[in-house]
Amino acid sequence: MAVTRQSLPSPPAPGASLVDSLDPATGEVVGRFEATSASDIPAIFESARRAQKEWAARPLRERCAMLRRLRDTIFDLREEAADVITRETGKPRVEAIFAEILLALDTADFLARRAPRWLRPERVPHHNIAMKAKSGWLEFQPHGIIAIISPWNYPFSIPMVEMISAVVAGNAVLLKPSELTPWTGWLARELFRRAQFPSGLVEVLQGGGEIGAALIEACPDKVFFTGSVSTGRRIAEACARKLIPSVLELGGKDAMIVLADANLEIVSSAAVWGSFMNCGQTCISVERIYVEQAIADRFTRLCVEKTKKLRLGPPADRDAEVGPMIRPRQLEKVEQQLRDAVERGAQIVTGGNRRPDLGPNFLEPAVVTHVDHSMQLMREETFGPVMAIRAVASVEEAIELANDSAFGLSASVWTSDSKCGREVASRIRTGSVMVNDVASYYGICEAPHGGPGASGWGRTHSRLGLLEMVQVKYIDVDRLPSIAKSWWYGYTRELTAAAGGFVEALFAPTWKQRLASMAGKAGARGVGFRRDRV
Repeated sequence: MAVTRQSLPSPPAPGASLVDSLDPATGEVVGRFEATSASDIPAIFESARRAQKEWAARPLRERCAMLRRLRDTIFDLREEAADVITRETGKPRVEAIFAEILLALDTADFLARRAPRWLRPERVPHHNIAMKAKSGWLEFQPHGIIAIISPWNYPFSIPMVEMISAVVAGNAVLLKPSELTPWTGWLARELFRRAQFPSGLVEVLQGGGEIGAALIEACPDKVFFTGSVSTGRRIAEACARKLIPSVLELGGKDAMIVLADANLEIVSSAAVWGSFMNCGQTCISVERIYVEQAIADRFTRLCVEKTKKLRLGPPADRDAEVGPMIRPRQLEKVEQQLRDAVERGAQIVTGGNRRPDLGPNFLEPAVVTHVDHSMQLMREETFGPVMAIRAVASVEEAIELANDSAFGLSASVWTSDSKCGREVASRIRTGSVMVNDVASYYGICEAPHGGPGASGWGRTHSRLGLLEMVQVKYIDVDRLPSIAKSWWYGYTRELTAAAGGFVEALFAPTWKQRLASMAGKAGARGVGFRRDRV
């Protein structure tokens, strides 16, 4: 791979603790990175706070101009970035380009154009007649230091989208990448450095869970975490103890509903790609397929045929479509889910076997039928190349089963009737539903990402994701500052009566009652104002 001298980090200091970067296709160490010491974190925070104050003081248009410079830097180094991503994750190069680099480029370009409109002060009109003499505004101010703890499955696009959103909003960023992908984490920070962002504004902290814990203990102003439910719970608890707000994306168990009128050639191709992209190590991959009984056999047959044609191999093989899993322990977990399913009556129609001839972490993509919700395969997140298919009697059963999950990240509905697809989509309890497509919404900058239940809380991407990066402040300006307000002290019996009449005039059930109230109080103008306000 064409990794240049420019893309290589500095050698670790002698005697330093190290974080190894492994090639999952071979298991070989391809790089070593100096682990961050917990004792260095206070100084890193101090530097970040200084940089953030200066950065937030810059006009928004200047911050947006810097995003465009970052976009151009990513573009110039896109081939080197693809080298790093594929070598460290094992994913095919085309997936590194489409799902990682393209998304980072598009986000930088998109927010450079949209942030000036989304983050400028916003007028708040007042509907209540009593408040018409006031002028209200919303201002969007940065939190300060944003801590991002990112995963290994999309080690570039996930943190880059969040980092780009954070800095354009005026924040500093401290990134703790997965210890399985330290090189890609280093690369993310390096791109900001090459784009000449201020020193200290964006930093990377290398290490395992202990560094993530120390990062939270140091009290960042907000935490963004993407990863497992178990780790997410620990992070939520740590943040709660310090009242640190957080955004958590903890995975999914994404359902695909296939109706009898769907185009099975298209749907089966989507199901195969949706199940096996990134070797199934995707939080919005297809994990559960519910297909109407009348078409279940043909749909399954097409999926099996197309799965058997997939080419396994390392990213160095440009024709490979499915790469290795990230580590042996991840492969073993998927094998355990398959064993549990078979013991409970499921059938593995194709795949599910290791391929040691290709490397230590290769697993043949598997298609599994006769599954039910007693199986781990249908209830736990499956981070591996497995497609689980269940026939259902009706769309109602499919919806009920799709909602029978602790997760709620994403789903898809397949039908030739788009109106029906919208109706079914609205009944599925997830943060997003695609009709006649799968997973690609993640690449739509306008689309928010996140979901309820065990999938976490908060949103990334879109305007909603950008607003997660700011504190919303309301500012009220009274346009009659020399006039004392009637609700201030100086309470009298007459003022109480006037207040009651005002409420009646605004909210009495009928207009007749409202008009009568106003007429009755017309002669009482100035009531309650005879005494000086306090």
